[in-house]
Amino acid sequence: MKVLLADDHPLSLDGLKDLLEANGYEVEGLAHDGLEAVEKARDLHPDVLLMDIRMPRLDGLAALRVIKAELPEIQVIMLTVSEADDDLFEAIKSGASGYLLKSQSAEELLTLMRGVERGEAAFSPGLAARILQEFGRQASALEEKHRTAALSEREREVLTLVAQGLKYKEVAAKLFLSERTVKYHMGRILERLHLKNRAQVIEYARRTGLAG
Repeated sequence: MKVLLADDHPLSLDGLKDLLEANGYEVEGLAHDGLEAVEKARDLHPDVLLMDIRMPRLDGLAALRVIKAELPEIQVIMLTVSEADDDLFEAIKSGASGYLLKSQSAEELLTLMRGVERGEAAFSPGLAARILQEFGRQASALEEKHRTAALSEREREVLTLVAQGLKYKEVAAKLFLSERTVKYHMGRILERLHLKNRAQVIEYARRTGLAG
């Protein structure tokens, strides 16, 4: 497997190069910033690019987006000190095939690299679970958005006012409706949103920003 390495710290580059070559990997080139990583990826067409995030001229995430747009067949794996969720999720969203932390051991890195050769994604311990949790959160948010879209304009008005703490009589007065009509709309809201009671409706409205 042909590998390109990108890191702005020469000692990190040299150490990683020695480690990989000692274990049978062909290191085709070294890049010292994101711009050079893009240029060498174009020239060398490696199988895998191991790339840091924090680099001068062009950071690793920006370089990742360029490379995946031009050379989608290259597997780009971020190798970084950053455990920030923003960096992790942005890397995956931009097409990274893995996210490895520099704090892990050489043996762990080699194990994950062998997984890459088998077509597996490469993630340091614990990171895959965080990604799954985020995907689950996004899926829930999308489902809630679709459920909210199913409400009529009047139902959204009723929901918003109820979530603001108004009683049914007060909601009725504001919307020039009867209290009975407000209760009817609340019943429809419960049915459409698959909720059981007023408290759940208020919590839903706050979570989705409808509470104002």
